[in-house]
Amino acid sequence: MAFTGSVDPKAYRALWRWHFYAGLIVAPFLLILAVTGSIYLFNDEIDDALYPAQRFVAVHATQVPPSRMIDAALKAHPGAATRIDLPGAPNRSAVVFVIPDHGEPLRVAVDPGTGRVLGSTIYARTLVGFADEMHGSLTLGTVGDRIVELAACWALVLIVTGVYLWWPRGRGGFGGILYPRLGARGRLFWRDLHAVIGVWSVAFIAFLLLTGLPWAGIQGDLLNRGTAALGIGYPASNRTHNAPASVPMKTALGEAQWTMELAPMPTSTAASEHAGHSGHEMTMAVRDDAAVAGIDRIANSVTRNHHVAGAYRLFLPSGPTGVYTAYTYPDQPQGQRTLYFDRWTGALIREVGYPDYGWAAKAIELGVQLHMGNYFGLANQLVMLATCIAIVLLVISGVVMWWKRRPTGRLAAPARVSPTRIKGAIAILILAGILFPILGMSVIVIFLIDRLVLLVAVKR
Repeated sequence: MAFTGSVDPKAYRALWRWHFYAGLIVAPFLLILAVTGSIYLFNDEIDDALYPAQRFVAVHATQVPPSRMIDAALKAHPGAATRIDLPGAPNRSAVVFVIPDHGEPLRVAVDPGTGRVLGSTIYARTLVGFADEMHGSLTLGTVGDRIVELAACWALVLIVTGVYLWWPRGRGGFGGILYPRLGARGRLFWRDLHAVIGVWSVAFIAFLLLTGLPWAGIQGDLLNRGTAALGIGYPASNRTHNAPASVPMKTALGEAQWTMELAPMPTSTAASEHAGHSGHEMTMAVRDDAAVAGIDRIANSVTRNHHVAGAYRLFLPSGPTGVYTAYTYPDQPQGQRTLYFDRWTGALIREVGYPDYGWAAKAIELGVQLHMGNYFGLANQLVMLATCIAIVLLVISGVVMWWKRRPTGRLAAPARVSPTRIKGAIAILILAGILFPILGMSVIVIFLIDRLVLLVAVKR
């Protein structure tokens, strides 16, 4: 079979140059994302293997109240409890989140049948925790988050330019296009490997990148605010609930489902009647014995009155106006529910579930669970793992190709092409920069540097 089509040499050279530089700069970060993502795909399996004594318990007919589990955790590790994760299976432990008086935040495993403390971990020091933080921010906080976001955006440029370079023009057969040529050796072998792996995995890699960007700092915030403003994100009723005094859910709790990150937290309206319970506004790092004592009523209401089945997370209120927040985060987002309870009366203030989300938020939540390998269980994990392996092989083969073609001591970048000769490609890049602002800003910086280098070269 012969493939037809023509190629503009200038456009080809320009896109090859973009592909080259983008790959050279982004490759290390894509390698990190692929490896850490592969680890996090199997987070539960890894934690089960490394910490079985903290993850599994004997099955008991009844469970002790959550307040007793929290008290046991605080007795072992004095400090403030912020949250308890209640298990969805009878052979699983509960986890109490503690900010100790001294040291780093702890996750304390407790046997829900006996109230006995099973052990504790510092999340960032576990394999899964380290992979999680590396994957999201390279353990560098906001700066790392921006680097990861920039790498993901430029990886999309790699995909577009890579498909253009791969596209068969006037070639016969499928060798080197859909499968590696068996007789290929040296750089040709690595070129075939790079091209073939790329074409078979491109859709999955693009999916991973696009479903990961909602969690990025700049793109995610714009997407969340944009979908909310258009009425296709978190429920419109949340925008005015106890606003403007309320803070976003993620700010208040430290985490939230993507859809609910910016949703304003409700407040306990009866706080003024119970001012004697607290002389000042508390923070989540301050021990609140009254909140711990009242958690049993809330947990009972969550399961019996509101029929929440399975595992869920229950956050203690922060300060006299804070609320108890319970939410589910199942592998399939259709089961997501968030419930807010008045800390003084125990009354349900409001409930938000997946059916209340806008269509864009529903799609993003679905994409997030597929991204993390949760939605379809093991099959989902294996597909995403294969995609991560493909990224690793693409990085390795790309670097090897470059190394084999470069003269000693030289970068061997493709020749520069005047932007006026590739107006169509420039227009596409500008559009991409508008859709992905951090990409657009980086393109401007690169363009200015390129102009400066050219100006200096001309003067010489």
